[in-house]
Formats: sequence, structure tokens, C-alpha cells
Amino acid sequence: MTRFLALSRFALPGLAAALLVGLLVELSVSDSVEHRAATLALVAVAGLALLLQPRWPFAGPLVATAAIVAAAAIDPAAMEDAATPFFVILLAAWCFGAYNPPRLALVGLGVLLAATTFVSFRFPDPSVTDVFWIGGFVAAGWLAGFAVRHQAGQTQRLRDLAARLKERQEEKAEEAVEAESARIARELHDVVAHHVSVMTVQAGAVRRLLNPDQERQREALLSVEETGRKALTEMRRLLGVLKENGGDHPAPLAPQPGMATLDTLLGQVREAGLPVELRTEGTPVELSPGIDLSAYRIVQEALTNALKYAGPGRAWVVVRYSDADLELEVSNDGRTDPTEADGGGRGLVGMRERVAVYGGELESGPRPGGGFAVRARLPIGTEAA
Repeated sequence: MTRFLALSRFALPGLAAALLVGLLVELSVSDSVEHRAATLALVAVAGLALLLQPRWPFAGPLVATAAIVAAAAIDPAAMEDAATPFFVILLAAWCFGAYNPPRLALVGLGVLLAATTFVSFRFPDPSVTDVFWIGGFVAAGWLAGFAVRHQAGQTQRLRDLAARLKERQEEKAEEAVEAESARIARELHDVVAHHVSVMTVQAGAVRRLLNPDQERQREALLSVEETGRKALTEMRRLLGVLKENGGDHPAPLAPQPGMATLDTLLGQVREAGLPVELRTEGTPVELSPGIDLSAYRIVQEALTNALKYAGPGRAWVVVRYSDADLELEVSNDGRTDPTEADGGGRGLVGMRERVAVYGGELESGPRPGGGFAVRARLPIGTEAA
């Protein structure tokens, strides 16, 4: 409707020009015109006023209506015999309804109805039936224009709302990425901090076991201790920044989970109502703590999504070990696309962030036989112990 309203405004000058020519030609050749000069001047004003309607949406049709009323007052017989003045009034009715705010449009309708009533009773043989017929056509023209404007306004409001919703969705997606990145960083902080702490403690223990003449070795180990303590201090500062930006969520006191605790996770999912099967391919290898935690979280998030959004069905988890990669596949036969219920796939955002940390790959999408599948690959060639 918005495009139609714009096109109608574009076509209006041409229609007004055609009516102006028609008015002048019809009244010039009519034998019933008594005051030809005055009548032609007034109808010329009416046509020109409609031509200027795009610049003056209310004043244009108002002046055109007034000019037709004046012409009917001067030469009623000529107005009764002519057809083009009626179309000028109809076009004015459309303009009042289509191009003005509701209050002005209603004022315009009142003016038109009063004008057509006056003109009808100025005819040589006035009839109440004529008043109703002409008024009905005028009201229909006004209502058509008003309905088109109202629909165009509704369409524009819906477009604006859709744009705002899209912008808000993008903001939420960015917030989700930031929050998930902060959570991953906090978890990795715990893993790295543990190893640095162990390294520092072991360096101190070895330093105390050295002989008194091993001064160079003692200095080297002392340097390792000091570097380790500084690293822990900087990591604590980094964690403070992450808490400020991503929310002050205290880190759990329990040990971080990993692939060794996958059976416990699957048991919890089964108790929650989703039957799930596990298949392991290849020879399991010892993973670095970061990759071990990320792999567990990917499986956990995929199963959580399936449990929340896939509906009744079953799920399968496949873990594939190779010399270079750890591959994870979590699939279900429930709803085809759970991301719509997941606010745009926030769970997938977290999985992508975790995979990106280690330069891996993540694929997700509908399964050929129905349902949804998530596939992740984590490089472990240089990380496996």
C-alpha cells in the first residue's frame, strides 16, 4: 500500500491536468453555459489547485472544491450538464482522505459533503435522491483514499518495528557472544592458572633441594617462580576485567568436567527425559585440559538444546579420536531447527566460540532424515599428551 500511495501521488498531477483540459473543453463547447468567462475561470482555478495538491495536500483540494461550488452558484445549469466537475470533486475527495492526517481528512470530508449538498440544490431540478447519490460517491472516494493511507501507515509502522526488532536481535547476539567469550575465558583461566600454580610450586620445591654450590640453577628456578607468580597476578587481573564486562559470576568450586565425565552428563540427560546413546570411535587419547573442557561443553550444550527445543525423540553422541583431531557429533530426530526457539541459536554461539579458540570447525543443520545435528572438530595433534 505504501508503494501504491506513492505511485498515486506521482500520477496525480497528470490526472489533474487531464481533468483541467476536460473541464475547459467541455464548458467551452456547452450551450448551457450562461456566464462563460467566469465559469471557465473558476474551473481553471479548480484544475490548477489539484495540480498543486502535492505541495499543499489540504489547501489544494479545498480550493478546487470551493471553485466548483462557486461555479455552480454562478451557473448551476452548466454544472448540472457537465460531467467533469463531478470527477474533480471525486479526485478532491481522494486527496483529502489519502494525503492528510485523520483530523484534516475528516474536515475535508465535511467540506465536501456540505459542498455537494449545496451544489445539488443549486441545480434547476433539485432532488434529495441526487444529494444522497452524489454524497455517497464522494464519501466512497474519500474512504478509499483514507483506507489506503491508513494501510500504508500500518505497513510503515510494521517495517519500522521489524527494523527495531532486527537491530535488537543483533544487539542480543553480540551480547551473547561477549558473555560466552567471557565465560570461556574464565574457564580457561582456571585451567591455565592451575598449571601455572603447579609449575611454580614444583620450581620452588626443586630449588630447595639443590646443593649450596648450584647457585646458577637456584637463580634460574627462582626466576621461574617469580615469573609464575607474576603470571598468576596478571591472570587474576584479567579475570577481574572479565567479571566486570561479562557479569560477576563466581567460578564453580568443583573440578572442571571433561570427556571422562561424559557418562555422568548422558545419565543426567536421560533422567531429564531424552534417551541418548554414546558411541566412541578410535583410540581415546589424553587431551589437554582446555580441549577436554571445550569438548565436554560442546556436547553438553548440544544435548541441552536438544532437550529444550527438539521435542520428543532420541539423541546420539559420537566421539571420534584420530591422531590429529577430535570429532564430536550430536544429533537428534526431533524438531528440525531448534535455533528458532533458541533466540537465534545462542547455544550455537557458545559452541562456535569454543571451537574458534582452538582453530577448529563447527557445522550445524537439519539431518537428512529429520531432526538436527551438530558436528565439531577440534585439532589435538599438538595438544594431546
